[in-house]
Amino acid sequence: VQLVESGGGLVQAGGSLRLSCGASGIVFSLHDMGWYRQASGKQRELVASINSGGANYADSVKGRFTISRDNAKNTVYLQMNSLQPEDTGVYYCYSNLNLSGWRPYWGQGTQVTVSS
Repeated sequence: VQLVESGGGLVQAGGSLRLSCGASGIVFSLHDMGWYRQASGKQRELVASINSGGANYADSVKGRFTISRDNAKNTVYLQMNSLQPEDTGVYYCYSNLNLSGWRPYWGQGTQVTVSS
């Protein structure tokens, strides 16, 4: 199983980034997908998740971030708009087989830095 993130970088406050996570080695359509982030010195927190039932977001990103998936491309996306310095961190993609309990696969992470 391999999850490969891309799209991170440095952006000014108010800017946008789009993260992508390509998956291989799994039956993508059967997996819940999502993104966590970890800021320096803080715990990893859930940003957004998506499954066949829909999408969920952390309160801090609602209205600014949009998660989507393309099952034909085995890829999940995170469109991040109106970025703020507090969005800075390493963003990790995960996949978890639906209804199997919490045993996720993780990507290597991609750094997002928002300057003020």
